[in-house]
Amino acid sequence: MPTGVAIRDVREQLFDAADRILLRDGPSGLTSRAVTAEAGCAKGVLHKHFADFDAFLAEFVLDRADRMAPQAARLREQAGSGTVAGNVTDTLVAVFGSVAVAIVALVTFRDELRARLRDTWPAGVPVLTEAAKMLADYLAAERDLGRVAPGVDPGSLGAMLIGSAHLLFADRTGPPPDRDTVERGVLAVLDLVGGIGGRHPRGA
Repeated sequence: MPTGVAIRDVREQLFDAADRILLRDGPSGLTSRAVTAEAGCAKGVLHKHFADFDAFLAEFVLDRADRMAPQAARLREQAGSGTVAGNVTDTLVAVFGSVAVAIVALVTFRDELRARLRDTWPAGVPVLTEAAKMLADYLAAERDLGRVAPGVDPGSLGAMLIGSAHLLFADRTGPPPDRDTVERGVLAVLDLVGGIGGRHPRGA
């Protein structure tokens, strides 16, 4: 097998293991030994491909942020269909149903990781900032179509929606909020801003 392919396979194996540990055990359970054990790799494999554990974590976080690009493209294509509130709700459920909330906790938990990320990600928390940008791009497209009022700032609105959703999903000790709860929160934010076609029927 070509070396490049083998390295990519090992990285994905380790990153997927980190996903599972974060979702199951939280940031305190994410250690180099736990990752290699979860991935079924020898203990030295992680340090063979990464300078140290925080370098691994930084690449893991950035990789998960980069993975949002296809989701952003799909959301952008939905502009003009469904409802603004419905499309935003589905996106928030998908984002926060993934490893996003756990990554926020991880970045908060590890000082050295935050320092590493500042070298390539100077502001905000990866995944959440990408999610806010994804919503902003979508809302800008809806504004161009007349389903969002001309005076609405998509960037600020996207950040508000991400922040309010994060509050709903932040408690990992209980069950996540259901879709109806998330949509009520989305509608509250959209109604507060005003000028949002959040309640238009599908296809309108």
